[in-house]
Amino acid sequence: MSRIGKNSISLPAGVKVKWEGGILAVTGPKGSLQQVMPPRVLLEVGDKEIKVQPQDDSRLTGSFWGLARTLAANMVTGVSQGFTKVLELVGTGYKVESRGDTLVFSLGYSSPVEFPLPAGITAKVEKATRIELMGANKELLGQTAAVIRRLRPPDAYKGKGIRYSGEVLRRKVGKSGGR
Repeated sequence: MSRIGKNSISLPAGVKVKWEGGILAVTGPKGSLQQVMPPRVLLEVGDKEIKVQPQDDSRLTGSFWGLARTLAANMVTGVSQGFTKVLELVGTGYKVESRGDTLVFSLGYSSPVEFPLPAGITAKVEKATRIELMGANKELLGQTAAVIRRLRPPDAYKGKGIRYSGEVLRRKVGKSGGR
């Protein structure tokens, strides 16, 4: 029995849901999303809420039940409120600037790194060392943030690199740390 799957998803004002042939389509003020839902689950779409029901009582169906409920809830939240990820650049000379839908990073390499943002993701550069990524699709937003972080991952010795806001790094001691 899935404890997550039991909960219903309330629909905010302005969000429309369509369920046809295993595909869930959600539209709202922040955009529209489509997702192929996992097998072995049924969605009951009402005016004010969505309920996810399993087809049988097997263990695999319980897993799909919780997954389907979480995917649907993320879609509803994304089109109504949106999601945000904040990245910070730490290091001397590390900076970022926004040129249209492209981010240009100076990360200590011989030339700047240009990163085109995927469709549906917007970036706001508040300071030269802070990026705020916003979008309706939680999966695409997390993947974009991970790819940007991979351009210069945080160093374990000095702590330099691109990190998520609030991320705690375990620092290692250097050569003279044992004395």
